[in-house]
Amino acid sequence: MSSDEKVPSSRIGRTARLGGLVAGQSLRWTATRIANRSRTDEDAAAADSARAMATADEIVTQLGKMKGAAMKFGQVLSTIDFEAVPEGEREAFKAKLAKLRDDAPSVSFAQIRKVVEKDLGGKLADHFHEFGEEPVAAASIGQVHRATTHDGADVAVKVQYPGVAEAVETDLRNANLLLPLIRRLAPGLDARAVMGELRDRIAEELDYELEAQNQRAVERAFRGHPFAYVPPVHTELSTRRVLVTEFVDGLGFEAVKALPDGERDRVGEILFRFYYGLLAREGRASGDPHPGNVLLRADGRVCFLDFGLMRIVPPDYLTGERRLARALVEGDAVEVHAEMAQLGYLPDASAFPADRILSQMREATEWWLLPGERRLTPDAVRDLAERTSGPRSDHYDLMRMQTIPPEALLLRRMEGLLFAVLGELRASADWNALALEVQQGIPAHTELGEEEAAWLAGRERPSGAARVPH
Repeated sequence: MSSDEKVPSSRIGRTARLGGLVAGQSLRWTATRIANRSRTDEDAAAADSARAMATADEIVTQLGKMKGAAMKFGQVLSTIDFEAVPEGEREAFKAKLAKLRDDAPSVSFAQIRKVVEKDLGGKLADHFHEFGEEPVAAASIGQVHRATTHDGADVAVKVQYPGVAEAVETDLRNANLLLPLIRRLAPGLDARAVMGELRDRIAEELDYELEAQNQRAVERAFRGHPFAYVPPVHTELSTRRVLVTEFVDGLGFEAVKALPDGERDRVGEILFRFYYGLLAREGRASGDPHPGNVLLRADGRVCFLDFGLMRIVPPDYLTGERRLARALVEGDAVEVHAEMAQLGYLPDASAFPADRILSQMREATEWWLLPGERRLTPDAVRDLAERTSGPRSDHYDLMRMQTIPPEALLLRRMEGLLFAVLGELRASADWNALALEVQQGIPAHTELGEEEAAWLAGRERPSGAARVPH
């Protein structure tokens, strides 16, 4: 998409694109399978692989052009395991979909200027001393520019794409058009429940005032933290379509990946403690713990960005997830089965043998469930995903009958993306001890843990912040 191309907002046009994408892919998959009847097994496998890659390319192209909610749907699809895609191509397929997150195109500065001036009133120069025309980041709903306020503050200005509100409204109405494609690629998923949760979260993400509220709450919760930093919001310059925060400079993820083992391990532990601590203490699940949302500052603290895709998990539900984690650690098959049924993962509890559910869940969570130091790698992440979420799994028959409760969608997304990020970082830690410390409240066992414990003991909890029971 060129910088001069506008976000398509016509309801008819967006509906046609989305419907055409699904219908076209359905026809092509059918044609490939018919043709495979006369092919050798080897040729049929190659044809399936080619079709999977072509599907990913078209989804990236079409949803990327549409931006808005359609593009966000594509981003979330990149975290789901697709049984219909050949196992050897599954990770490459998801990587292509992930481009919707990492390689979002930008729109022209002229369009961005119009949005800022309309929302803030007056001219751009009335509010900013300097305003960089080239975006420093671009995403599905908006892009970020660096600017300086008249009082000298260095700020990041996140501006919503013009026309994207109308586009998202249309996409949310059309969301069900994607159900056949999702069911074809992931038949074990409760696609309708997932789409319903996505509709709710994406509608919220469109409102930058709500994102500003999220960021202010998280910034207050981590204010003065020894190793995690959240930029404060400039509320007086922020609106529904413009979000202004402190600009933070630091090393991006690719640069962090090149650091020595010890420094990468430290960053990995900070990532784990931040996202799981945010969930455990504040009851907030962040849906976007991806590499583009973290920076390593010169002072050693890790800066966390983007709080648009976030869910406040009901305290009772979070308590149930905590009981489930404890039962997994203790190897209590009856309790694991009961908690998963209560939380909504098992639609018909009687169809799931307790011993097999325990075995499945312990294997799926082994990266943090097994005690001892463990260095994660991209290969280890891929291996665990293939062993626990695809046809290779001994529990594949059970998985096809399970579902993801809406309350847990962003929680599971957070866990999956964080695991993948830690693997890309090649970080090492005793993930089991970290999990028990954050989830179950055991004493800190690392230097960072002791620093955080001292900070928690001395901080004054902000008024109105949620207290999540342990």
